[in-house]
Amino acid sequence: MTQVKAIRRFTVRTVLPEPIRPLARLASNLRWSWHRPTRELFATLNPRIWAESGNDPVSFLGLASREEFAELAADPEVVEQIAAAAADLDRYLEQPRWYQGLGAEAPAAIAYFSPEFGITEVLPQYSGGLGILAGDHLKAASDLGVPLIGVGLLYQAGYFKQSLSRDAWQQETYPVLDPDGLPLTLLREPSEEGQGRPLEVSLPLPNGRRLLAHVWRADVGRVPLLLLDSNVPGNDDAARGITDRLYGGGGDHRLQQELLLGMGGVKALRAYQRLTGTPAPEVFHTNEGHAGFLGIERIQELMAGEQALSFDEALTAGRASTVFTTHTPVPAGIDRFEVAQISHFFEAGLAPDVPVAKILELGRENYADGDPSVFNMAVMGLRLAQRANGVAKLHGEVSRGMFSALWPGFDHAEVPITSVTNGVHVPTWVDSRISALARSQFGSEAEANGRWDLAYNVSDADVWTLRREMRSALVADVRQRLRASWKKRGAADAELGWTDNVLDPDVLTIGFARRVPTYKRLTLMLREPDRLKALLLHKDNPIQLVIAGKSHPADDAGKKMIQELVQFTDDPEVRHRIAFLPNYDIAMARTLFPGCDVWLNNPLRPLEACGTSGMKAALNGSLNLSVLDGWWDEMYDGENGWAIPTANNGASPEERDDIEAAALYELLETQVAPRFYGSSVSEAAGAAGPSTTASKEAVPTHWVSMIKHTLAHLGPQVSADRMLRDYVNVLYRPAAEAGRTAVANSYAQARTLASWTASVRAAWPLVSVEHVDSVDVSADPQIGDTLQVNAYVALSTLKPQDVSVEVAYGKAEESDSLTDVTLIELKAQEDLGGGRHLFSGSLVIDRSGSFGYTVRVLPRHDALASKAELGLIVNA
Repeated sequence: MTQVKAIRRFTVRTVLPEPIRPLARLASNLRWSWHRPTRELFATLNPRIWAESGNDPVSFLGLASREEFAELAADPEVVEQIAAAAADLDRYLEQPRWYQGLGAEAPAAIAYFSPEFGITEVLPQYSGGLGILAGDHLKAASDLGVPLIGVGLLYQAGYFKQSLSRDAWQQETYPVLDPDGLPLTLLREPSEEGQGRPLEVSLPLPNGRRLLAHVWRADVGRVPLLLLDSNVPGNDDAARGITDRLYGGGGDHRLQQELLLGMGGVKALRAYQRLTGTPAPEVFHTNEGHAGFLGIERIQELMAGEQALSFDEALTAGRASTVFTTHTPVPAGIDRFEVAQISHFFEAGLAPDVPVAKILELGRENYADGDPSVFNMAVMGLRLAQRANGVAKLHGEVSRGMFSALWPGFDHAEVPITSVTNGVHVPTWVDSRISALARSQFGSEAEANGRWDLAYNVSDADVWTLRREMRSALVADVRQRLRASWKKRGAADAELGWTDNVLDPDVLTIGFARRVPTYKRLTLMLREPDRLKALLLHKDNPIQLVIAGKSHPADDAGKKMIQELVQFTDDPEVRHRIAFLPNYDIAMARTLFPGCDVWLNNPLRPLEACGTSGMKAALNGSLNLSVLDGWWDEMYDGENGWAIPTANNGASPEERDDIEAAALYELLETQVAPRFYGSSVSEAAGAAGPSTTASKEAVPTHWVSMIKHTLAHLGPQVSADRMLRDYVNVLYRPAAEAGRTAVANSYAQARTLASWTASVRAAWPLVSVEHVDSVDVSADPQIGDTLQVNAYVALSTLKPQDVSVEVAYGKAEESDSLTDVTLIELKAQEDLGGGRHLFSGSLVIDRSGSFGYTVRVLPRHDALASKAELGLIVNA
């Protein structure tokens, strides 16, 4: 019989009996993805269906029969449990939380735009770290009561599912998702007849075409997430495919995704406000440059609105309340389009009141070593936001250097990009066994309050037993996944008996899982294959490795690395000690992180922006073994893991990899493995190496002490709650205050600042420091002496209050450059006529040796967030 295929597929949602109707609300709110009691409730209702559903409540409701629901509804105890769970959800959604204690001055709402969101594997709208970070950002905002609204795209096929061919080459498939089968609600216009027509967002495209999108809402606890979907009636085939897959296509396809995300996202947000009456966002947060066009849509709103602001006024008003987060430490990681390409789309009327030439200048690389024919999304993001940040302290430094050309004349340290180190959502990533141990030993209050320091009060034996339980769970999971992977590669069941004995629950287990771009160096561990084999097969101190990761479909170099690694793992001699697991996702991660004793990370420093996978491992008592990059650079303390030494900058790529691989092997051989197995090393051995008479401890006390230290010290630091509080206090609250001031009194300050900025820019080419002299207290200056500095400055049409004149002093190097610089502002003393002014001040000589100073002039206005904001400076 010929196989029958459906021409259309859709999901029918079940109508629940009244007594258990709250199950629908419990399933639709994604709080269940991090709220253990809700998941346990669904699991106990019907364990078989729960397992069949893949632990997905929405799927669970679709799989159960009417008879099964009727049986549940007839059970008073079940009805009571469901009612209690629904009441708990209501309390969570309604009761004041941390943010509500900040007072009325805190932003009423914050819009958070991101191209991907990793909340749960049930909603596969993420590819890697950026999306997982965005998902954790929303979850932590919900837990803290931060009034965030997420905005993204709904991809018809998500990212991709990864499998391997027989010769270990990555293969991609793109299963089409049915939104009706996901925990989503389609936004509809109100209608007296009942269900209204779907809410629709519209953007004009070249050649008279239009791009339409529906808007789906996911409830992430207290946080609504709006996802735009172009696969709708009314679009032509090309437009329907714009949201086909995450980071799919290139050129015009990617550009249209980003136009829909940014400009369409603002339109969706406004429509959502209209439908629900929620407050308008006071802060707009752009998570990476992909969403940068939101700033253009906001400028369009202001120019076309009742106030009819000019472009410069609208730009000024929008910038004040915008935050931009950059996640990439390399220019190659930034989306760049041809200027002509951008012009082509905007000339179709995307922002009819905004001059296209002004839009092009926002993203143009019109600076030293830039390419003026290119439109740079990160550059636009920085120019549209008054506040910007990297995602770790080191990444902040790297970003200030990478974008320094936008602020010529300023030291890298003064470039106005701060940093907020990423964090991870603890309830999502900490293993339930750790939570259960904390509750049993210290009570639910300690768990709720994040008392990580109580880890010191757990006995060494309990910690070691817990670690083995989690390792054993990983071993079982790996065996199951590896067998399934080999079957997809074409192996028969008769060939796969060996998978039943892969890994050992008593062997030191090292994890490595992340996206596979070349800079993350998946195959560094293979630099000396024989040395790795010796570590895997060591008689006394063996190691085992669990590895996972996806390469971008267009990245053949990354796929080649996966192939090389998998071919090594296929070797019968070592395949029981090393496994590669395809299709890395959130579900796999929740077993992988807790089950690994050590988390390995060996990127090219400083190319890891943050790298939160090691944070998730640390929450579960795993120790990190990492290059000092990203978050590890600031949080490694010598007792929470190991730092892999890096080669100096003069080494060639080959030499660097050789040196760092050798350092990795050395650490594993002499420190990591011996400590895990509790091998004592005689003090007399010294430089000669470990004692040949090493003894083994039943519980390796030094290793367990490192676990406790990691939990107690890293737990609070790597938490997304800490991250969100930092965003609120460092970026959101100042941005909201600046935004309110800019728009008050019919945008009075925005208009004034825009006019002032224009006058400063016009006059700046004529500003100069004409002469500097100093009056020494003695001919032989000593520490403690006072030095008076007089600066004669030509300001053209500017007034002294328009500028800050500073003396910068410090240690003078042979090149006359200053280090360890201190700044003191000079005061305007005398108007010398003709736009010339005398500024004076005094400084105390506070150091011996070579001493130097200089004078510089910068614009000054109370509404500027940084004195470097305008990128204008005159140095003497």
